Amino acid sequence: MPMFSATLGSSIFFYHSSSSSIQTSLTFPKCPYKFHCINTNSTSSIEIEETGILHRPPLVTDLDQTQLAIRQARRSSDWKAANAYKESSIIYNGRVEDSNAGGLLIRFFSILGFLPFPQLSPSHASKEPHKTIQDIAKSLVGSILSMKVIVADEDNRKLIFSEKEAAWSKFSGRVKVGDIFEARVGSVEDYGAFVHLRFPDGHYRLTGLVHISEVSWDLVHDVRDILTEGDRLRVKVINVDREKSRIKLSIKQLEEDPLLETLDKVIPQDDSAVSDSLNDEDGSVIEPLPGLETILEELHKEDGIFNARISRQGFEKRVVSPDLQLWLSNAPPSNQRFTLLARAGRQVQEIHLTTSLDQEGIKRALQRVLERVP
Repeated sequence: MPMFSATLGSSIFFYHSSSSSIQTSLTFPKCPYKFHCINTNSTSSIEIEETGILHRPPLVTDLDQTQLAIRQARRSSDWKAANAYKESSIIYNGRVEDSNAGGLLIRFFSILGFLPFPQLSPSHASKEPHKTIQDIAKSLVGSILSMKVIVADEDNRKLIFSEKEAAWSKFSGRVKVGDIFEARVGSVEDYGAFVHLRFPDGHYRLTGLVHISEVSWDLVHDVRDILTEGDRLRVKVINVDREKSRIKLSIKQLEEDPLLETLDKVIPQDDSAVSDSLNDEDGSVIEPLPGLETILEELHKEDGIFNARISRQGFEKRVVSPDLQLWLSNAPPSNQRFTLLARAGRQVQEIHLTTSLDQEGIKRALQRVLERVP
């Protein structure tokens, strides 16, 4: 049986055959190459031609398995840490790794999380209003931002951050009802405008909502007719909901209610008639505003209230609200008689209330009545 040898590098491979004529492929078990061997004569001279690479899967060593187990344990531990941040509301200072069309990619140890654009602090856009949000995002790559974990879902591989929530924790304690802020309009919706509040350090830290009803004393049909993104204005804080992280703002409350300013013109205090005022001097009966008659009936049922009747009515030059509004006038009482004002649309009616109650007592009685009346 002839034996042929072939040399590849420093290794010698042997092939045995009983045939004097050889033309076959050789495959050597421990060599990643395949050869085509051709017998050129009947002696021992052969040609070896490399014909390809044998594709064999790499061997998984014990070291590889150990490293894989370490990486899995580390990621599991990091997901637990992410949940701990979420549950405790601890602020995390994270590095911005990159940005995409929807937000920023944030490094959280071995995990890559996401900070959507709507969860960015308003300070970035307010600082550079001429830039698009995508350009601002690119400029933030590599920076460290303070944020909170708001979603940590290991099963679905979702880790979501919010810079707004972190800003709320830091700065909401400095906001109180009645405060007045310089502000900038962020976005305008059908129901109102989101407005960024400028803090004494010059940065816009928090965002509040000016509802459509708080934009103007005039009746507003479309907020966009009055406010535009980027507008600078002053706003008054009228409510802070710390549980829901919400701030309600008002523009119109920085001005006096025009009815209070012009009450004497709408309803003359000397009972004299004017061109746009109606009263009962001619003996005609004033029809109560829709819903007001029921309120007056309920007021008569309250202890300490002896009489409640409409005395005069007038018309404003503009519509403030289409809904019925009722409040106690600041005019001092005379002979146990207070004045209530009711308004709907342009129409205003004055009500004389005879009572033994003081102002606080009347307010409590009104509150009870309004709770009973649908």
